Amino acid sequence: MINKVILVGNLGKDPEVRHLENGTAVAKFPVATNESYKDKSGEWQNLTEWHNVVVWRYLAEKAERTLKKGGLVYIEGKLTTRKWQDADGKDHYTTEVVARTLQSLERKEGGGSSTPFPDKMPADINATEKATSDKVSSSNDAPAGDDDLPF
Repeated sequence: MINKVILVGNLGKDPEVRHLENGTAVAKFPVATNESYKDKSGEWQNLTEWHNVVVWRYLAEKAERTLKKGGLVYIEGKLTTRKWQDADGKDHYTTEVVARTLQSLERKEGGGSSTPFPDKMPADINATEKATSDKVSSSNDAPAGDDDLPF
């Protein structure tokens, strides 16, 4: 069975962080996703869906440090539904996304570009990949003898 949710959307408000008695951090915040479509008359319609997101422990602390209202965020997690009772004893159900992965897609201050993803890899990553590929190709350059065949 699979229960996986991936969201890319904007925060509806700053994360609300609280700490349980044992010190465990939990943060909650809404995320809006948008969809555009043409209706029967050919007019473009925008549909906004709101998602309640919950993050625990170090992700809650990361959310508090890095996420701000309106910011673009990538979230990966699972859907959960929990039951709770109000003061009158009436049952209520809440569906939430419990995030396991959280990444702000906003540029740091002074980044210059408005794109959320880097357009070039850092030089040290390129150098590491080249060194690794050189090692692999040099070990595969030796001629294979008949003894190397598995049959």
